[in-house]
Amino acid sequence: MEFRQLGASGLHVPVLSFGTATFGGSGEFFKAWGSTQVEEATRLVNLCLDAGVNLFDTADIYSDGLSEEILGKSLTGLRDKVIISTKATFPMGKGPNEQGSSRFHLIKACEASLKRLNTDYIDIYHMHGFDGVTPVEETLRTLEDLVESGKVRYIACSNFSGWHLMKSQAIADRYGWNKYIAHQVYYSLINREYEWELMPLGLDQKVGGIVWSPLAAGRLGGKYRRNQPFPADSRIAQGGSPVPESAIAEETFYKIMDALDEVAEETGKTVAQISLNWLLQRPTISTLVIGARNEEQLKQNLEAVGWNLTKDQVKKLDTASEIPPIYPYWHQRQNLKLNPLPKFY
Repeated sequence: MEFRQLGASGLHVPVLSFGTATFGGSGEFFKAWGSTQVEEATRLVNLCLDAGVNLFDTADIYSDGLSEEILGKSLTGLRDKVIISTKATFPMGKGPNEQGSSRFHLIKACEASLKRLNTDYIDIYHMHGFDGVTPVEETLRTLEDLVESGKVRYIACSNFSGWHLMKSQAIADRYGWNKYIAHQVYYSLINREYEWELMPLGLDQKVGGIVWSPLAAGRLGGKYRRNQPFPADSRIAQGGSPVPESAIAEETFYKIMDALDEVAEETGKTVAQISLNWLLQRPTISTLVIGARNEEQLKQNLEAVGWNLTKDQVKKLDTASEIPPIYPYWHQRQNLKLNPLPKFY
C-alpha cells in the first residue's frame, strides 16, 4: 500500500482509506448505504489492515452515532495500529445548539465521539461542513484547544467552498493556530468541479485532498448502463445517494462509461478500479475513502492500487469527462499564462 503525506503535516496516510458510513444502518437514508454490524465490521477492518489500509473514516451523524460505536468496537485492541477520522458540525439533535461549529457544540460533539469510538484521541477531526453563522475565530480557537488538550491530533474540513477554506487558513495563520491539513471533498470522473478552485487552493496552501464517494455513490461501479434501470438494491434506487441526480449530466455519464469500458478492455481491470486509479493520479489527492457493503466489494476496490493507467488512458478519460467550467473559471482560462491549470500530466 502506498502512503502519502497529508497536506502540510507530518502525517502519512494510505492512498485508500475505509469509510464506515455503511456501519449501523439507522434511518432510511443510511439504511440504503448499508447496515453492517460489529461482527462483519470487524472482518472488514481486518481485511483492510491486511491490505495495508489503516485509516478509517466516520462521522457523528452517520446513523446517529452508531457508525462510530461499531467502528470503536471493531477496533478493540487495534487503536495503536490505526488512524481514526471523524467529523462534527451537522445536526445531532433538534435543539438550536445541537449543530454547527460553535465552541458549545464542538466540545460536546468531540466528547461524544470519543466515548462512542472508545478512544482517548481522534487522529483527524473534520468540520463536516462550513458554519456560516459561528465566527470562524470561535471555531478555530476551539479546535486549537482540542489539539492542545490531546483529544485531537490534526484538524481538517469537508465540503468547504474556496473562500471558506482560505478565510479559515488565513485566520489560523494570523493567530498561530493549527490549520486545516486536509479537505474531504466529493470528486469523481463524473463531477470534476473540485479541479476549478479547490485543487489549485490545495496546491497553493498544501491542503491534502481526501475524496468521499470516489465512485459517485456507486454510479462508477460498473452496474449502470445506457437504457437500463438502476439495480433495485443500489443506494441510488433506495434513495441513499449523497450525490443528487441534478448534479449528474446523463449524456456525459454514459460518455464516461463508454471510455471506461474501452480502458477496462485494455487493462483487464474493472470499471471501479479504473475510476479509483484515475483519481489517485490527480494533483493534491492524498487518499480515497472507499466504502463496501460486503467483503467482495472491499476486495475489488483494494485492487485499485499497485498499478497505474497510462498517460493516454488518463487523457481518454479526461476527454470523456470534461465539462464546460462556470464563471469565473471559463474567463480565467482565457489566459493560462496568468492562471495556469494544475499539472495533470
